[in-house]
Amino acid sequence: MMKVRHVVIICMLAVATLFTLTTLQAEAKPVSPDFVELSKRLKPTVVNIRTTKNIKPRAGSPFMGSDPFADLFGQFFGQQAPQQPRKQQGMGTGFIISADGFILTNNHVVNGADEIMVKLSDGREIKAELKGLDDKLDVALLKISDKAVLPFAELGDSDALEVGEWVMAIGNPFGLAHTVTAGIVSAKGRVIGSGPYDDYIQTDASINPGNSGGPLFSSSGKVIGINTAIIANGQGIGFAIPINMAKSVAEQLKATGKVVRGYLGVNFDRLSPKLAKSLGLASDKGVIVTHVEKGSPADKAGLKIEDVIVQFDGKPVNAETDLPKVVAGTPVGKQVQIVVFRKAKRLVLSATVAQGRSGSTVGEPATASIGISVRELTPELARQLGLKDAKGLVVSEVKPGSSADEAGMVRGDLVLEFNGQPVDSLEGFAALAAKVAKGEVVRLLLRRPDGSFGYVAVTAE
Repeated sequence: MMKVRHVVIICMLAVATLFTLTTLQAEAKPVSPDFVELSKRLKPTVVNIRTTKNIKPRAGSPFMGSDPFADLFGQFFGQQAPQQPRKQQGMGTGFIISADGFILTNNHVVNGADEIMVKLSDGREIKAELKGLDDKLDVALLKISDKAVLPFAELGDSDALEVGEWVMAIGNPFGLAHTVTAGIVSAKGRVIGSGPYDDYIQTDASINPGNSGGPLFSSSGKVIGINTAIIANGQGIGFAIPINMAKSVAEQLKATGKVVRGYLGVNFDRLSPKLAKSLGLASDKGVIVTHVEKGSPADKAGLKIEDVIVQFDGKPVNAETDLPKVVAGTPVGKQVQIVVFRKAKRLVLSATVAQGRSGSTVGEPATASIGISVRELTPELARQLGLKDAKGLVVSEVKPGSSADEAGMVRGDLVLEFNGQPVDSLEGFAALAAKVAKGEVVRLLLRRPDGSFGYVAVTAE
């Protein structure tokens, strides 16, 4: 009888112990990464970047200093017109991606710089060579030479990143070298109106001016993003380019110094619920074709105005931000299937992706010889810029030192007329720009970021 009682007691103790362990496991919270170890290991892979730009005297402009994109990207080169030749300093961050000294950073950190200096974690400064730029994704590749084998950061998989994961940033905020901050992934796939390939990782890890171009590390110590943008006066709202988007760009810049993207040749708009209903569609997922460029891959595939594209090369197209990214990332020459709805009937078309060029490539800005890039003013971008009922093409980039720059044009200007002719599409702008000869003066009617209207005269390069 005593033995049975002992067995019962032992069993009860075992059950109680198991219950306690299960409860503790259920209540246990995820352990945060060892940021001390990560910092020690990863700091040597991060570099501080100092740029110098030689500024020539030029006439002033009443519109300078009114760049609405400053809240997103910061001002690395001031907008005030100098009265005499001088040098301007800029700063940013980068990270080494190979033992032989290749470095990734942002385009807006180094673009237009006459000299780029890289400071390593050991304090040494080395002059960097600019290997290539991609202004559309805002990525730049640098190269430094050093006798020693350099420590480098391993690139991770941003597609596998989950909202809520721990992340760590290392950068040069406000010139405070190798500052470490940590937080979590707040969101993925953010669209902030900065360009055709918006697909940002949002994080609450502290990011400030000077962090641009620096790495966003996962808890395993791999780079999953390039810190790029902030919202002024925002608390814990920073944005990073997913590293998977930057990998192919870096490879192309390393190999050829330029980036080639896929090209389809359509213009499109978002598919609103009302528009979808009017077309007899049960869902508003997809984009509606508004223009097909003659002779383009889209034209040869048989795409027509009012077609609704819902899938490209096996990838879903749910919103207007999806199509530019999937087309741009498709290898040139690849034959792809495009799933569309035409008069509520599902069709599968076949297209051969061509090489992207300036002008009417899907989602791409048109670039004129006058030193500006423009893109269509989408509803999302209009909201970002605070432009109500505005029409035209918005200036997304002004080449430093160009005629447009000297004329005082800034990002956020709306181009309404080109030599007296209205422009409201990338095709129209590209066609007019293509006819301009070198040295010819072009007259542009602009709506400025402050709401005023005015003309500028620029010389084609």
